[in-house]
Parts: sequence; C-alpha cells; structure tokens
Amino acid sequence: MEELIAKRYVKALLEVISSEQKVQYSEVLNAIASLFSDANVSEKINSPLISTADKVEFILDGIKGADSTLVNFIKILGENDRLALIPTIAKSLNQELQRERNEYEGVVLSNDKLASKELSELEKSLKAYTGSTIKLTQQKSDLDGIKVTVDDLGIEVNFSKARVKEQLIDFITKSL
Repeated sequence: MEELIAKRYVKALLEVISSEQKVQYSEVLNAIASLFSDANVSEKINSPLISTADKVEFILDGIKGADSTLVNFIKILGENDRLALIPTIAKSLNQELQRERNEYEGVVLSNDKLASKELSELEKSLKAYTGSTIKLTQQKSDLDGIKVTVDDLGIEVNFSKARVKEQLIDFITKSL
C-alpha cells in the first residue's frame, strides 16, 4: 500500500522538476532514506510524541541549501503525515530514473567469485534478452550455483547444482 502512495508523490514531484533536478533530488532523498536505518532517526520520525513541525524541521535541517521545490515537497509530506514514506519514495524515484535511462542494477549471488569477464558476459546476455543496460554486482552467498536477480525488471534466474541433479533424476526415473 505504501508503495502506491509513494508512487503518487513521485509522479507529482516528477511533473514539477526538470531532468537535472531528478538526479539531484534522488541523491538527496536517498541520503535522507539512508538515515532511516538508524533506530534513533526512525524512532523520532515515527514517534507520536513529537510534533509534525519538529519532524519536518529535523529533516529540513539536514538538507540546508536545497531549493524551494524540495523543501515544499518535504513540508507536504509532513502535513500529510507521510514522512515515514521517504525511503519508499526514494526507491520509487530511483526506479523511475532507471526506467527513463533504461539502465538497471542487478545482483549475482554465488558461493564462488565470478571473473569480471564472466560478469560482463552475463550483462551482455541480459542486455540481449531485455534490451536494457544492466549493471551486475556480485555478492557472496551459500548458494551452490548462481542466482541472478534484477528486481526492477522482475528477472530472477537461478542455476543450482541441486536443482539440475533433481531434474536429471526425475528425467531418468520417468524414462524408465
């Protein structure tokens, strides 16, 4: 539900800002959103004991020098008691920027580190499949195989040794 609400705010914001401001606002909102991972900040924003005006001032103090559109956007979020949506709004704005540029980020999970050549081959394969530029980053996992995910495109590809083994056994038992 909060993603739908956040998308409405992002849509409204995108209607009033230029393409250069989109990147700038995305960076600022991502910085604010990263602060929400701190328990003290999150508690302050979500606390019913602190007035909305104080919450808005708390956020605006962190973005001194921002243009009036961004300041007004934060104030509107405060007036509508939506300050807690800032991380979701930042994520939604990032998705919109990726969609406009047709560039996406994905993750490769595996227990072995892939060579940069293999990673670039995966990127090329995904580009041929999707028509989008995809930048993959690798993360270590206990997965016995490889899993590639690009959340914003809804892509998830999984190659696990256990799964191939199961399918091979099923094929053999069915053919007997």
